Amino acid sequence: MISSSIFLGAIGPGSWVLIALAVLLLFGGKKIPELMRGLGSGIKEFKDASKDETSDKKEKE
Repeated sequence: MISSSIFLGAIGPGSWVLIALAVLLLFGGKKIPELMRGLGSGIKEFKDASKDETSDKKEKE
């Protein structure tokens, strides 16, 4: 199984530029901030949920 860190390390700076351009072309400049906001709020909700699970486990013990 290939680790994600190894896979991301194999992508060079030129590839990152091409990926960024493809995203810009697909979604447009106005949509990207909305997508990033949504991604950020999703990550925040995930972290909050995982903290709640951890505190619930500690309370049961």
